Amino acid sequence: MAQLRVGIAGYGNLGRGVAAAVGQNPDMTLVAVFTRRDPATITPPSPDTPVLPWGELLDHRDAVDVLVLCGGSKEDLPQQGPELAAHFTTVDSFDTHARVPEYFASVDAPARAGGNTAIISVGWDPGMFSLNRLFGEALLPEGETYSFWGKGLSQGHSDAVRRVPGVAAGVQYTIPSGEAVDAVRSGSRPELTTRQKHTRECYVVLEDGADAAEVERAIVTMPHYFADYDTTVRFISAEELARDHSAMPHGGFVIRSGRTGGGHDQVVEYRLQLGSNPEFTASVLVAYARAAARLNAQGQVGALTVLDVPPGLLSPKPADQLRAELL
Repeated sequence: MAQLRVGIAGYGNLGRGVAAAVGQNPDMTLVAVFTRRDPATITPPSPDTPVLPWGELLDHRDAVDVLVLCGGSKEDLPQQGPELAAHFTTVDSFDTHARVPEYFASVDAPARAGGNTAIISVGWDPGMFSLNRLFGEALLPEGETYSFWGKGLSQGHSDAVRRVPGVAAGVQYTIPSGEAVDAVRSGSRPELTTRQKHTRECYVVLEDGADAAEVERAIVTMPHYFADYDTTVRFISAEELARDHSAMPHGGFVIRSGRTGGGHDQVVEYRLQLGSNPEFTASVLVAYARAAARLNAQGQVGALTVLDVPPGLLSPKPADQLRAELL
């Protein structure tokens, strides 16, 4: 079977994770990395992998089966997703939950016009958690679904913090409420507000001359990211950030608490405990890159989400082998 030719658009933490994940899949090859930075400053995992300027992307349409978009959700993907889906089959990790329907529509039309497949919002949430929310609701129609994130470093929220004027660098941690998690696991089905389930902590390095109070106000009032949470902003030095906040752990839970028709309480839980948020997200993206290529070969074009993709398409194994080994 011909190898799936993968391109990477953007080479930050997520892009590096995608490159590493492609290396774990023998049915794939990384054909190019495209970057807005100086290509000479990028070191790919193999010296044979070309690192090319962003402006050369369209010149390589015929060499790339699937382009993995590794930009941020706040500013990069809303522009890059629709533009690149017109020319490539793509996967991305757009993770602003409230804007997914809007983003889906913006990608769908150009992907259809270009005859391409674009799987959006791929990762662990949105992504794996989305699937488990669907399973829980379908299996236990009488019940409540609860999603908890952390404790961990959020890539999307950290990117949003770094986009605030006056911020030189920064990270954001999501912390679930232990009381809320215990109440849900008990099967009592509590009513919890967004604010009751999580808090957020931001560690920020200010630019020279920046107004700390104004930066803090811009962060804690940011819609879709911080406005609905109790958010603490801590200002630290660049040295402290590098020393104490360079790791990227994360994880969380999806819990469906419900009752079956005979009156018995049932609790279903899916948990992730991640040593590296970007590396796991990248691994999910790479599995869905395989599915995107297969769906495109079948003639299915336009935007899709993880809810639309048959899970067998994620695996390199043929269907008869999956039936024999996994059923």
